[in-house]
Amino acid sequence: MLLAALAFLCLPALFAFAHADTVPATKRSDAAYAKTKPALEQALAAKGLALGNPVYLRLTKQPAELTAYVADAKGDFKAFRTWPVCSVSGSLGPKQKEGDMQAPEGFYVVKPAQMNPASSFHLSFNLGYPNAFDRAHGRTGSFLMVHGSCVSVGCFAMTDAGIEEIWTLMQAAYENGQSAVNVHIFPFPMTTANLKAHEASEHAAFWQSLAPAWIQFDQTARVPRVKVSGKAYEVLGAHQGETGAPR
Repeated sequence: MLLAALAFLCLPALFAFAHADTVPATKRSDAAYAKTKPALEQALAAKGLALGNPVYLRLTKQPAELTAYVADAKGDFKAFRTWPVCSVSGSLGPKQKEGDMQAPEGFYVVKPAQMNPASSFHLSFNLGYPNAFDRAHGRTGSFLMVHGSCVSVGCFAMTDAGIEEIWTLMQAAYENGQSAVNVHIFPFPMTTANLKAHEASEHAAFWQSLAPAWIQFDQTARVPRVKVSGKAYEVLGAHQGETGAPR
């Protein structure tokens, strides 16, 4: 019973959405957007960016933080803001099965219909776990979210203020034509030193497979395309208009 109750913490509230390409809204999400929009517009402008430009999200577990990158006029993604992840359960390593209390690692894509403005935990969006790679490896789980309220059992919990800002960036990008937001989740920054320090882990080979996406983004400022070949991630070059979502 305890596990069932804890698992519910990551479930979104039931909510019916009419159009898959439209960002769903409630009075709560509308109020959050109206409240955060002016300050975000000012902060973005100070970095040569604009609200509504494409967004890319990158998460790490150690340190536990989420960084939003926003595309400039040339299409290069620049780091805009980093928020601490208020709570993330489990340890380093990917989610393997329903109920293991782990948060996922890998490459995920969030479309407008995955946004939940009626979440039991302020605002949330569904990461889309399990993706094609997870399914190929027999991994199970559902309703893995990024949400507010600072409580997590397998999800990434932000403060309410943090999720409001992230939500507003994503909503504006969707409304300006971005079809999907890529969310890449890593155990830690994929530096040579960090990979070396964790080379004895049972997850070392998996982490090595994630590293090319981190490195390519840092080198190009473009979100790489990722596909699943057999049971392996394949990181490809980024192209204009591509979402970079795993296939």
